[in-house]
Formats: sequence, structure tokens, C-alpha cells
Amino acid sequence: MTPVRMRRVAVVVPRAALRDALVRIAETGCVELDRVEETAPGPAALRLRRLQGRDGPEGAGRAVLAVGAPDLDRLEDRRETSLLAGEAELEERAEGAVRQGEVSALAGWCPAGEVSRVAERLAAAGGALLPLPSPRGTDPPTLLRTAGKASFTPLVTTYGTPSYADLDPSWPAGLAYVVMFGIMFGDVGHGALLLVGALALRLGRPRRLAPLHRLWPFLAGAGLAAMLAGTAYGEFFGPTGLLPVLWLAPLQSPARLLVAAVVFGAGLLALAHAAGAVNRVRERGWAAGLYAASGVAGLLFYLGLALAAAGLLLHMPSVTVAGAAFASAGLALVALGLFRATAGGGAGLAETGVRLFDVVVRTGTNTLSFARLAAFGLTHAALAGLVWHGTTGLAARGPAWWASAILLFAVGTALSFGLEALVAGVQALRLEFYEIFSRLFETEGRPFRPWHIPPAEPADALLRR
Repeated sequence: MTPVRMRRVAVVVPRAALRDALVRIAETGCVELDRVEETAPGPAALRLRRLQGRDGPEGAGRAVLAVGAPDLDRLEDRRETSLLAGEAELEERAEGAVRQGEVSALAGWCPAGEVSRVAERLAAAGGALLPLPSPRGTDPPTLLRTAGKASFTPLVTTYGTPSYADLDPSWPAGLAYVVMFGIMFGDVGHGALLLVGALALRLGRPRRLAPLHRLWPFLAGAGLAAMLAGTAYGEFFGPTGLLPVLWLAPLQSPARLLVAAVVFGAGLLALAHAAGAVNRVRERGWAAGLYAASGVAGLLFYLGLALAAAGLLLHMPSVTVAGAAFASAGLALVALGLFRATAGGGAGLAETGVRLFDVVVRTGTNTLSFARLAAFGLTHAALAGLVWHGTTGLAARGPAWWASAILLFAVGTALSFGLEALVAGVQALRLEFYEIFSRLFETEGRPFRPWHIPPAEPADALLRR
């Protein structure tokens, strides 16, 4: 639940071994080196520009690095743009090195778990990787965690890069996304089609969809959630009667589905408030985190409202009073935090009142916004039911109409599947971004961008020559 821990490091090598050390760093691909803002193009960069000017941008290939220092004139004559591009990047990094006598040093960031591995690689070139204290006022870059080849991090990074101090919500947010999708797209047959699509993406088929390969966990999770919801609804390509209704039939119990969607959304918002409170404290300390609307005060306000609502529904006056007291205390803390951010006086009070009213209204509208889970779940069930009833109506006319019934079922299922999958995907994303992530994140971090260029041959090959 936290980003990958980063260490500030210094790369220290003999000046004569700087190039070899940079080749090894580029090969490992897990160190982000500090870069000089403005550097004059080096010899390799100038030659690369001349070639690109003659051949156009399409003439450039993927950058690679030669183990030993190459003959730049020879590379230009042979139009080796890939090697020239690698040398140009190496020149840029080398320009940022600090030189003192016979020693060169560069500073950067490295994941804490990779420090020992990079240090071993540099030791083979006569260099060292030294831990440094983090500079004050500078946050480390953020690298979200991934678990093997299945990851929900694209959901978070599409919204923005979390601050290094924030929690990493990738897995909880991904699970929330697929559950919301499943509620709106509950059908065992349709979910199975999504699982087949996820498997195809996982295997790289079709090739033209290869850029979407990293989205296969979302598709697989959404398909599984849709199948589970469809099992609860008794839906298999519509109300075919092949499955029993284990919980409710959406079109027969819309009110129950609506209440369940709002209660589910309220639970998600409570968790988002709790995670937001942790983030505010980690970002700015307890003093600021206590009064923030997305911090401890906002969490207390929302939990109090939920407790008061539960007391009213269950006819428990004591619970209602306790919830109202908690909500009032949380709202008072929010108001104090808002007033402290103003210039004070009458204008400050007026601004606080307006912003406090906005907090209250948004809390209610954000909770009710989850009713769309039930609304689009009903729409999906209605479309699937319409296709199925039309199919059975044609089939009941006799064998002569069976071909038409099959065609209607295939075309109707394809249209409703495509339309509802798009709508459910967009609506789940909208709820994730606007209702949940808006409470989690207030400041944006800087993504970790390690320098990585594959070598033309392993760097250790130089030692074997």
C-alpha cells in the first residue's frame, strides 16, 4: 500500500571508467540520474541530427549502446542511428557528472531494493554506489508497485502520479473498479466473453491490439465480477432461466438494487476518506491532516453522517444522536481548517461558509452518485431481456423462424454487449476518478523515470576481451 522505497544515491567512478559505468547503469535500467537542464549537443548528437535531417524522423531506430567507445564518424557513414542515439544520451548524462581530479560522480535515485545489485554492477567497472541523504524540500520520485504481470497501476497513473508520501491504492482501486463494473454488467454469459477477451489479450492476440496488452487484468477482473453478479441476478445472456436467482432479479427488485448500490458506494467513500486522511497526515503532518475536508475531519463528518442515517433507518435514537454529534464535530473541524486558510475577518467567514456548504452538498451528491450502479445494471438487464424475449417470440412461431431467432439473438447480444460494456467501463472509471481519487490525492508526485538503454552486447563482454 506504499510506493516503492527510494534511495538517494551517488555514482562514484574513476574518470576513465565513467563511460563503462554509464553503460552498466543504462543496462540495469533502475537508476534515475539527475540531468543538466541545458547542455550543448555532443559529437554523437550532432551526427545524429545530420542523419535525421537527411533521412527524416522515421530514419531513427531504437537507441542502443556500444560496450566500448565507438568510432562516431564510422557510425555516421554507416547510418547507425541506433548506436548514435545511445551515444547521444550517454553524452548528455556524462555532462551532468561532477569531476574532481581523477574521480567523476553523478547523483540520482534508485529503488532501495535494487541498490545492492547496481552496486555490484558498478564495482566491476571500478566504481561504487553510495547512499546519500535525501535533499530537503525535494520529494523522491514515485514508483508504484506491480505484482508480476498483473497490475492495476494504469488505473492510478491515468489519473495522475501520487505523491511519494501517499498510499499506493492500485490494488484496492482496481478491485473496486471491477466490482462496480460487475454490478452494472451482471451476466454470466457476457462475463465469460470478457474473460475470453482477457485471455486473448494476455496471449497477445490479435496482434493489432498488442498496445492494450497491459489492460488484460482489468478485462479479466471485470469478466469475473460480471459472472459473479450474473450468478446473483440469475442472468445468462439475459433472463434465459438457465440459472436460478440467488439474490435478486434486477427488473423485479429495482428498489433493493438501488439501495444496495448506494450502501456499497457509501462504504467505498468511507474507505476513500480513511485513505485520504492517512495521505493528508503523511503529506503535511497531523496539524494539517486533522482539519482537512479530505483528512481526519472529513472522515469524522462522513462516518457521523453514516451512523446517523443508520440510526434513522433502524429506529435507534441513541445511534442517531451519536452519529449527529460525530458529524457536527467533524464539520466544525472542517470549518476551522477552511477559516484558517482565509485572510480572516468577515470575508473569511463568508468564504468559509460557502466552501463548507459545498463540502456538505458534495458529500451527499457523491454518495447518491453510486445509484448509477443500479441504474445501468437495470439498463443492462432490460436490454438483455429484450433480446431474449424477441428471440423466444420468433422461435415460438415455428421452425421456419428459427434462423431469424438465432440471427436476432446473435446480433442483439453483440450490440447490447458492446454498448453496455462501454457504458459500464466509462461509468466505473468516472466513479473511481471523481468520487474516490478526488479524496485520496491532493498533490501530484513525479514519476520515477529510470535511464534504460539496452547494450549492443552485455557490458561484461568488455572484460572478456
